[in-house]
Amino acid sequence: MKNYTLIAAICLLLAVSATAQDLSFSQFYEKPLLRNPSLAGVFDGDIRVSAIFRNQWQSVTVPYQTGALSTEVKFPVGGANDYLTLGLQATYDVAGDIKLKRSQVLPVINFHKSLSEDYDSYISVAFMGGVVNSQFDATKLKLDDQFIGGSFNPNNPTQQTFNRTGITYWDAATGVTYSQGFGESGSWYIGAALFHFNKPKVAFYTNNENTTLENKLTFNAGITTPTSDLNRLVLFGDYTKQGGSSQFCGGALYGTDLMQDYSSDDKITLYLGGFYRWKDAFVPIVKLDYYNLTAGLSYDVNVSKLKTASQLRGGFELSLSYRAKLSSRTLAGEKMRCVKFTF
Repeated sequence: MKNYTLIAAICLLLAVSATAQDLSFSQFYEKPLLRNPSLAGVFDGDIRVSAIFRNQWQSVTVPYQTGALSTEVKFPVGGANDYLTLGLQATYDVAGDIKLKRSQVLPVINFHKSLSEDYDSYISVAFMGGVVNSQFDATKLKLDDQFIGGSFNPNNPTQQTFNRTGITYWDAATGVTYSQGFGESGSWYIGAALFHFNKPKVAFYTNNENTTLENKLTFNAGITTPTSDLNRLVLFGDYTKQGGSSQFCGGALYGTDLMQDYSSDDKITLYLGGFYRWKDAFVPIVKLDYYNLTAGLSYDVNVSKLKTASQLRGGFELSLSYRAKLSSRTLAGEKMRCVKFTF
């Protein structure tokens, strides 16, 4: 009976603590707004719509599933080389036996200030904020007083009560990025962002209102450089610190143009590579740019302390995105020489 009580307590504590940790993706470069709001709009084109889905830990427990959808639109500002990006980031995830769910809708605004005449140098400053909802299914909990004679029956009454099984709160983030081009088609960037700077309250229990979401500080960097007329190397990395935990993700992709139309810049490019999430997973990646459509597939090879139970299996992740140029203001999409693919 004590073991059952301990298991139930651990499950509940994990569920509550999970609300204080941010979701993450292995293909984090495909979700720039979740890396740093000031990366919104830093791409080749005027509008971008992207989606990503992640399924993990199926070999260990009930799969954890996470999805995200975002859109970004760029607008020229005044007669200078500056421009503005308006965007929207929506995410949804569900985890574990008790179906701990979290959904958020976060609008973003990003201003890009040109620092040079040839559009090669920009500083971007952004703000992102919106509403977040988190909830769990209390009927899925297995509590100690529901075990009678060593057998669990969900219909057995329990004395455990919950003040609420869902919370809604406002969340906010800000960020800054500096980017610069070099050579014919090379570029690099460095940025930093602060998430949850308003420290929203995330407690499920009304008698524990002081539980807040910890600030998260992120540092982002990347560089892309051509290695020939048809090939390029892309390096990227993120360092994140939230509360008492930190994480580093970094790696590289090598791209080869399979077809290119020099009259229109349309091309088909295949990328292969991977990255390492420190003390957690190695992630091989394949990505295909097919004209304006991009598709990426990755798989987490788990190397953490859970590797014995997971048998090195983490989870699949699929990303899709579409970029387009608006004929009415094509110049706006051509202004910024961004770091291709890593943003």
